[in-house]
Amino acid sequence: MGMMKEFREFAMRGNVVDLAVGIVIGGAFGKIVSSFVGDVLMPPIGLLLGGVDFSDLAVTLKDATATTPAVLWSYGKFIQTIVDFTIIAFAIFLLVKGMNSMRKKEEAAPEAPKPPSNEEVLLTQIRDLLKAR
Repeated sequence: MGMMKEFREFAMRGNVVDLAVGIVIGGAFGKIVSSFVGDVLMPPIGLLLGGVDFSDLAVTLKDATATTPAVLWSYGKFIQTIVDFTIIAFAIFLLVKGMNSMRKKEEAAPEAPKPPSNEEVLLTQIRDLLKAR
């Protein structure tokens, strides 16, 4: 039973839960970016390049026969995936940069110095009296 308790403590640790939430949100974000790239960004780019649909760009390596489908080298999907990755990486870069700048602002704000303790005040007064003699 000790192993189950240890696993429960591990699974409920804050870092593991944060990681799980990050993975779920990252997956959803990836779908949003893929839709943005495929449905919003790439059609105008394809139109500017002469009506090219990037997802359809492929080279036929072997023609289809009656029993087998054609073998295609779909480099257009790869180009679209690279664009997806670039946008996701840039968005994450901006997020991390924003978080780091917020963290720097928190660190840059110095704490107010603590007032000296009563003992320090008394010792300072004694020092000043001795200097005055």
